[in-house]
Amino acid sequence: MTDWESLKDALAAEGYIAPADLTMALFIALKLSRPLLLEGAAGVGKTEVARTLAAVEKTRLIRLQCYEGLDAAHAIYEWNYQRQLLAIRAAAEGGETGRSVERRIFSEEFLLQRPLLQAIRQETPPVLLIDEIDRADEEFEAYLLEVLSDFQITVPELGTITATSIPRVILTSNGTRELSDALRRRCLYAHVDFPSRESELRILAARCPAVEPALAGQIVGFVQALRKEELEKTPGIAEMLDFAAALVGLGVNDLAADPRVLQATLVTLLKTEADRAAVSSEVAQRLAGRAA
Repeated sequence: MTDWESLKDALAAEGYIAPADLTMALFIALKLSRPLLLEGAAGVGKTEVARTLAAVEKTRLIRLQCYEGLDAAHAIYEWNYQRQLLAIRAAAEGGETGRSVERRIFSEEFLLQRPLLQAIRQETPPVLLIDEIDRADEEFEAYLLEVLSDFQITVPELGTITATSIPRVILTSNGTRELSDALRRRCLYAHVDFPSRESELRILAARCPAVEPALAGQIVGFVQALRKEELEKTPGIAEMLDFAAALVGLGVNDLAADPRVLQATLVTLLKTEADRAAVSSEVAQRLAGRAA
């Protein structure tokens, strides 16, 4: 991309309507070959940035989903122990022992590449998505520093593996815990919020072109009003698109026309029993009336 505006247009062509500050942060990250940390509430479209960038650049998306207890074996590499044992047994039956067997079983043939190692060994720079880094333990962040600083990984049995190409690295965080200063220093940063009404209407038009403009305005108004309610799980952009698709599939033209249909389609937006109970038919009708 020659400038950030052309990047914004390219993202939009793939259905991602990015605000100017996010586009600029992504453009600078690409130009400087620096990781980009995206923070924001769940459902605002942080993960979709990586997916869309991979589509724009026509490259592979490699995703590392973080979780509590994630370790190097699942994130970077591990040895194929079952194949190693079989190779040792076969070597022993053939009378082969010693360092030659050890060298063979700790070779590339028996190495299982996990997302971080895969990402730095691609011929074409991939997009590496490290999703929900805040869900991983603090200790795991230390494993990332070597990769994010020097784009290399040390495998004791093989030595240091340097990146074939520098991946486009995007990290996401929902803010469930504070990230380390060391990790933040290695990244550029952008905060992603729920889109404005205008942006969400553009997203809906791009992803669900079958929705009539009048109904689209009602859908976005209803969902944005719903997000202001006291909910356990605030509906995100993906839920808004599911809601729109459900309404179109049911032939709904007016959100307030049939309270029963509206209440039934809330299964796409409300994902806990408490939230379903909180948004009664009366509440839904009130929000639909405001959105009209």
